[in-house]
Amino acid sequence: MNAPNETTLPILLREDSDGVARLTLNRPGQFNSLSEELLTELQAALDAIARDASVRVVVIAGAGKAFCSGHDLKQMRANHGKAYMQKLFRQCGRVMMTLIEMPQPVIARVHGIATAAGCQLVAMCDLAVAVHEAKFAVSGINLGLFCSTPSVALGRAMGRKQAMEMLLTGEFIDAAEAQRRGLINRVVAADQLDAEVKKLSDSIVAKSAVAVGMGKQMFYRQMEMGLEGAYQLASETMACNMMAEDAGSGIDAFMAKRKPEWKHR
Repeated sequence: MNAPNETTLPILLREDSDGVARLTLNRPGQFNSLSEELLTELQAALDAIARDASVRVVVIAGAGKAFCSGHDLKQMRANHGKAYMQKLFRQCGRVMMTLIEMPQPVIARVHGIATAAGCQLVAMCDLAVAVHEAKFAVSGINLGLFCSTPSVALGRAMGRKQAMEMLLTGEFIDAAEAQRRGLINRVVAADQLDAEVKKLSDSIVAKSAVAVGMGKQMFYRQMEMGLEGAYQLASETMACNMMAEDAGSGIDAFMAKRKPEWKHR
């Protein structure tokens, strides 16, 4: 029997364990480029997870040498029409927005290069852990194409001038520089990557699902508001959060010097 080749393997893998859903981009031969098919699979998986209260954290990883090299340029050149491009970028934008809108925090597990829309994917995740060897770039400018959609994510994840330097030069930055610029949270040795991701996810799973979900939604909404509106939203969210059973349980446990028992896991 012939061994399965890449065309017969699933392009997205899902593994669930202890409240964590791990989604692995599985196009290693194409450096996990975001074909329209992979975007469709990723959207369906994220939508399903968003409705699944048993999942507390999502981890996005990549198979093979790369985390994600961006859009599938070969597929794009084979479908060179404005209507197709508009549909593709709307599809990608919907995936990126879902990462923000879903109640579960999303962690990028970056073990290799993350370029163009792959760098955008890292920037749109709530948290990111990378190995020292990981590299990041938005290199469309080298091909005559400004990375406009990745610029939305980068401009919100790091300082404007730092983001513009990446967008205008197309140059790679290493993981240490990505951390300094705010693109990723932690940098670790390759053999510690999974342990570090688990440390983050375990910490989140141990918290109240109500507080995490409510807080994530509030955080991203207030970022797009003026200061007064942001405080109004945050104040209303705090008041609603205080009415949740978990908040009362947590405060009582703190005052009694015992571990809280969340009602909503």
